Amino acid sequence: MAPGELAISDWAVTEFSSALALKLRTGQLKVEHRADCLAEFARLIDESFHLIAVTRQDFRSAARYTDMHETGLRAGDALHLAICANHGYKLITIDKTLATAATNIGVPAGSP
Repeated sequence: MAPGELAISDWAVTEFSSALALKLRTGQLKVEHRADCLAEFARLIDESFHLIAVTRQDFRSAARYTDMHETGLRAGDALHLAICANHGYKLITIDKTLATAATNIGVPAGSP
């Protein structure tokens, strides 16, 4: 795919930072490596992705999706799904629960 054909949201950026912080707190990552990872991720975003801003509508949609308790969606995954739904993107995930929920809600989903 060409640069800009793939998209991630500001929420994905937040989750990436959170994952690195967890690794740092648990001793699985050193401070200098975290800084390197964040810098490389920022470069990757700039060169390869379209960055989607999260909107109030995205949060409202995510709340509706979590209200559908049978989907098993938690807030973070519901927000990823809402962003795709509201901005016309296909969701790419390895999470089977999330992919099934997307399909049931009518959002195209696939695996990498």
